[in-house]
Amino acid sequence: MAKEKQLAIKDAEITNNCPECFNQELKLTFYQKHTYNAFYHKTTGEVTHEIKCRKCYSIIYPVNWTPDIERVFEYYNKLVEPAKKSTRFTTLFYVILLLILALIGTGVYLHLEGII
Repeated sequence: MAKEKQLAIKDAEITNNCPECFNQELKLTFYQKHTYNAFYHKTTGEVTHEIKCRKCYSIIYPVNWTPDIERVFEYYNKLVEPAKKSTRFTTLFYVILLLILALIGTGVYLHLEGII
């Protein structure tokens, strides 16, 4: 079963007012989705975001954003540079691939020699 992780790619402290407690300590975090498996590690192009108040610990959803928060979000959204989409295979994948190729090669050799 593949595990999915959201890895933080950019954090920003913003000084807009929280719509819940009116404090000026908000944290904007951008995440990129990574999928881990026994055979591969995949970096996807999916980027998500979260704005959280550092005083009341509430998550500020886009419905509650003020125009100031929207402007700051758009600014930081342009600055985010996610990692390229990629798939990296693990050592286990290459070992199993090598074993399968060796078995196929052995089977072909034995067939050509007339043993099988």
